[in-house]
Amino acid sequence: MDFRKTFDAIPEQFDKWRPRYCEELYSEIITCVDLGSHKAALEIGPGTGQATEPFLKTGCDYLAIELGENFAEFMKNKFCSYNNFHIVNDDFETHNFETRKFDLVYSAATIQWIPESIGFPKIFDLLKPGGILAMFMTYSDYKSGNEELYEQMQEVYRKHFYVETKYTCKLDYEHVLNYGFTDLNYREWKEVRVLNADEYVDYLAGTQVEHITLKEPHKSRFYEGIRAAVMNAGNQIKIIDTIALYMAKKPDFEAGSL
Repeated sequence: MDFRKTFDAIPEQFDKWRPRYCEELYSEIITCVDLGSHKAALEIGPGTGQATEPFLKTGCDYLAIELGENFAEFMKNKFCSYNNFHIVNDDFETHNFETRKFDLVYSAATIQWIPESIGFPKIFDLLKPGGILAMFMTYSDYKSGNEELYEQMQEVYRKHFYVETKYTCKLDYEHVLNYGFTDLNYREWKEVRVLNADEYVDYLAGTQVEHITLKEPHKSRFYEGIRAAVMNAGNQIKIIDTIALYMAKKPDFEAGSL
């Protein structure tokens, strides 16, 4: 199964429940790139644009490439007031960018869908000398703030979570150094969310790729079990998010250019 268009079937739900990123992350990237009207940025797989507007507001020449038809249309409607907004509905892996080059290429929880042997070399080629690759994502801890509830939910998973295909996409972000990039830097920030039972079920159903593919009767039994577990825990679950940012640089001078 190709999971890449799973979220594209539910753009409104995905847009509502996908966690946002912190202002400190945007400031870190924008400052590092000196992003403004004199610079160009490419966003890979923006989805519904949770990580788009802070970059648009710099006035940069912004281009997004989005595989999902519904997501691309959602983005057009959402950001049509920005003259510097442009989007292409296509597959990053095969799209021909022709002679375009960028000062910033970034991915908000998307690049792990692309094999590193395809993604990293292509991004390296798309960047101008001295350009920056920024990769960021959210890692959510459901256990630390809810030890007893977590164990109850794990039992629900064991009983009812039957998926035909497991999500196996994984990327070692430090491997970017194997493809000509330098100056790899990592930063992270912590945030906390508290959801009630209904909110947590909607969050799972709208943002977790395997959960969206659940079929009946397992789907109803699973969500009923999760809802009941959270209700029994006082109708709240505490989620501790780690917002992680990796940034790497294309050298100012390519090998052999001196």
